[in-house]
Amino acid sequence: MSVNHHPSEPTLLSYASGQLSESLSLVVATHLAWCDVCRDAVDAAETLGGVLLSQSETGECSGELLTRTLRALETRPAAALPTQMTPSPSPALARLKLPQPLRGYVGELGAPRWRRLAPGISYIQVIPNYGHDMARLLRVGPGIKLPRHGHTGTELAVVLSGSYDDEIGRFEPGDLADHDENVTHRPCSNAREGCICLIATEGPLRFESLVARIVQPYIGF
Repeated sequence: MSVNHHPSEPTLLSYASGQLSESLSLVVATHLAWCDVCRDAVDAAETLGGVLLSQSETGECSGELLTRTLRALETRPAAALPTQMTPSPSPALARLKLPQPLRGYVGELGAPRWRRLAPGISYIQVIPNYGHDMARLLRVGPGIKLPRHGHTGTELAVVLSGSYDDEIGRFEPGDLADHDENVTHRPCSNAREGCICLIATEGPLRFESLVARIVQPYIGF
C-alpha cells in the first residue's frame, strides 16, 4: 500500500513523547499500522528520547519513596477478570479489516451501529466527547461534499476505505490529514464508493455555511 499523506513532524514527536490526547493518538496509531516511514520516525524519536533521559541528571528521592510505592501497589484493588470475550464489531466494520489499536476500541463498543448525521453521512462514536476531544468513525456516501469548514484545534483524519478529495489533494486508505487552525477545506468523497475515515478533533469545527452553524450544536461537531 502506498501512503502519500503523513502526520506533521511535530505531531509525530508529540505522539512519540506521549503528549497527544487519546483521540489524536488513536488516529496516529492507526496510520502507523500502514506506514513504515512514520513507524521508523516514531521509533527514532523514542530511541532519542530514551538516550536523552538516560543522560539527564538524576534527582534525589526520599528514602521512603520505595516503601510508599510498594504499599500503594499492595493496597490497590485487583483488576476484575473479564467474564466474556470482547464482542466482535459488526459485519460491516469487520469487512474493513480494521488495524490495531482501532480494532480494539471498536470491539469494546460491542456491535456498534452507524448513526445518521445527515443524508448520506453517518458516524460511530469511538471515544466520547470530553471537552471536544473526540474520535469518530465517519462514513460518507459516494460523491457527497461536506460543508466547507475550518478548525479551532488540531484535526487528524485517517482514511480506512474509499477516498476523498479536497483542496490539499486526494486521500486514500492509510493517508492521514493533519489540519490546524490555518486550514479551511471542503472534502468530497469518492464518487463510486464513498469514504470511511477515523477522525479526531480537539475543538469544534468552524463552518462557513449559516445552515451548518445552526445545526452544529445538534450534531456535535
